[in-house]
Amino acid sequence: MGKDEMTNEVLTAILKSIDEGIHAVDTAGYTIFYNEVAARHDGLKISEVLGRPLLSVFPSLNERTSTLLKVAKTRQPIINQTQTYVNIYGKTIETVNTTLPILVGGRVIGAVEIAKDYSRMKLLSERLLHFQKSKQPKAWKQESVKYTLNDLLTVNHDFLAMKEKARKLAQTDAPILVFGESGSGKELFVQGIHHASRRSQAPFVAQNCAAIPETLLESILFGTSKGSYTGAVDRPGLFELADGGTLFLDELHTMPIVLQAKLLRVLEEGSVRRVGSVKEIPVNTRVISAMNIDPRTALEQGTLRPDLFYRLNVLTFELIPLRERPEDIDLLTSSFIHSFNKSLNKKVASLEDGLKEYFHTYSWPGNVRELKHAIEYMMNVCEEEMLSEADLPIILKQKKRQYMKKERSPSLSLRENLKELEIRLIRDALQITKGNIKQASVLLGIPRQTLQYKLQKNLPGAE
Repeated sequence: MGKDEMTNEVLTAILKSIDEGIHAVDTAGYTIFYNEVAARHDGLKISEVLGRPLLSVFPSLNERTSTLLKVAKTRQPIINQTQTYVNIYGKTIETVNTTLPILVGGRVIGAVEIAKDYSRMKLLSERLLHFQKSKQPKAWKQESVKYTLNDLLTVNHDFLAMKEKARKLAQTDAPILVFGESGSGKELFVQGIHHASRRSQAPFVAQNCAAIPETLLESILFGTSKGSYTGAVDRPGLFELADGGTLFLDELHTMPIVLQAKLLRVLEEGSVRRVGSVKEIPVNTRVISAMNIDPRTALEQGTLRPDLFYRLNVLTFELIPLRERPEDIDLLTSSFIHSFNKSLNKKVASLEDGLKEYFHTYSWPGNVRELKHAIEYMMNVCEEEMLSEADLPIILKQKKRQYMKKERSPSLSLRENLKELEIRLIRDALQITKGNIKQASVLLGIPRQTLQYKLQKNLPGAE
């Protein structure tokens, strides 16, 4: 067996083992590769497709509607496009395809398509919605809403003011937009708003927009109508399931732009239209959305529709990262230690002084979530009454050693020392003002915006 022949056999074996349908055609439209998974999707045998013209096997397609023929002709890839077609036995097939041109020596010799079974994903969607529908309002309350605004522990003046504002605005029905860094407590904050609202006894339904494939998100949010696709039944979406209560849409900026337009229509009209239906269904659902990036950044990147942003921007909260409220570090640490003492049946008192000092120098890029996970790890491995450096997770331990090495080897560089002095003064100002950025900027004699920029750019590990 020659080297080229062996390479071809190995490549064919690899392609056959992939758990996705793969279909390749040449520029004349004849199938040159077709694996078992694709055959199962299409309800055919490999021998019925391989070597035959594509359009003779799938007569419902033509040169305009076939993604394979289109890519072979235009040389332009098509990513994640749904396709519905009928095979030679009259069976309707639904797939989600990524189709790419096959280039050899700069010349197009055909196209290859990687297909996922859309019908199976639709079935999973139906099962998810059926499961959600089976829940009673009481179950929603007990299982979904675990936190109130009182569970957001803080002594930071700005954060306390934000919590008070949230309690007041919870009484309105206007949509709310919450944004902040990962781990800063957005879902806890949103649950607290729901709990403080007049809707607290009604359903609270949460959906992460990034966790569901784009092709399923529409039917999950808005529901489906019988006959809208193969096997579809009448099923309410999350808007209907949350009727009278709150629908929390996390990572809103990952929602496809087309669906953002439909979301805007629901907010404006107060009704939803199930996929495949023309009937409008009134819903009384309050929408609270969250993002882990600044909405203005999402607007600049084109991942958030401006009209939707302005509709949601009526009531907005920007959660404060932990590094900007250092006075909360001791409070949160004590709370987590107390909680884990109960769950792990331990009697840890606190942190050693050196470790406590390090906690205040570390920037906590993962915010409160990172602090909680660090304490949880340390509580599990600690055998003493005080948490020490030896108990730190490996990453924090490495960062502490880097910090200590830097402290022992001071630099004579004027730029580095001025930077260190600046950081120290900023920390002192924040300590004096208990984390109040505006008051700290006054003490430092610089604009608030400048201080925020320096916090982001100059503090070690700050994002």
